[in-house]
Amino acid sequence: MDLSEQCVRPTFGGHEKFVFRHGWLKKGVDGVKRNPLIFTHDEALVELGVGKNMVRSIRHWCLATELVQEMDGVGLAHPLNTSMLGEKLLGDRGWDPFLEDIGSLWLLHWQLTNNLTRGFVGHILFSKFLETEFTKRQLANYMGSQFTRNNIHTTQGTIDREIDVCLRTYVPAVRNILGAIADETLDCPLAELDIVRFIPNDNIYRFNIGPKISLPLGVFGYTLLSFLSSTAENRRTIAVDDCIYQEGSPGQVFKLDENSLMEFLELLEKETKGKIRLEETTGLRQVYLDENIGKFEDLAFELLREHYEQ
Repeated sequence: MDLSEQCVRPTFGGHEKFVFRHGWLKKGVDGVKRNPLIFTHDEALVELGVGKNMVRSIRHWCLATELVQEMDGVGLAHPLNTSMLGEKLLGDRGWDPFLEDIGSLWLLHWQLTNNLTRGFVGHILFSKFLETEFTKRQLANYMGSQFTRNNIHTTQGTIDREIDVCLRTYVPAVRNILGAIADETLDCPLAELDIVRFIPNDNIYRFNIGPKISLPLGVFGYTLLSFLSSTAENRRTIAVDDCIYQEGSPGQVFKLDENSLMEFLELLEKETKGKIRLEETTGLRQVYLDENIGKFEDLAFELLREHYEQ
């Protein structure tokens, strides 16, 4: 990964140290549809029903999940509009406006970890950090090396804060002896994915690597095609190993083992009637893309639509 080649400049702190909560993304998408500059107006506090710092946080998470996007504008206040995914998922007639389908959470996880601008730390954690279990300090040391490698100048405090928010996005907060929990540490919906676990007795975090029973085939297919659109846009074949181990691949982001990913690919071949299929020649396993697929994005959204309409 070379951010300079991709013309990407990560930003930090927009979350205001909050993870996103149930209802926040829907509020943000609805607010942007009413007013593209809602997050710059004082009325946002009343319209969104949250405090000033939370308004900024909602804006950050809507952009980080790419449910809304910035448009060209004058000055610092760029107007926003809803993305195609934001409209189809959380619009008034959207597939899952209240995120009741866990497949939507897997989809948001994919969006976050592939956003190098606002999800840089999550991308590193899930796509480049290869330890299966780790402490916060080990992760911070690795993250610092990645910041240096990508010529990102910041403080250790910023790195620690970004790691803390990233881990709290996926790990349920530890309750005190009375079961109470501070307002700023309310769980993020993505904690339901159980993809990262905290082991209190050992004070370590551990990736949950292997089958993901709650990951729907349609969501996996969407993410695979999104991955292929950036890595194999002008090719019709890609090695299965790239889908498992390459940076930003579904195998890495979802922490799938080889057997689990192969099972998804076999099911996807049936679901797409061979438009995406497995081929093995001279011991090399490859994913083959039919020449009649057309735009990857169109088939990706078709797989999502079929999932949500079932």
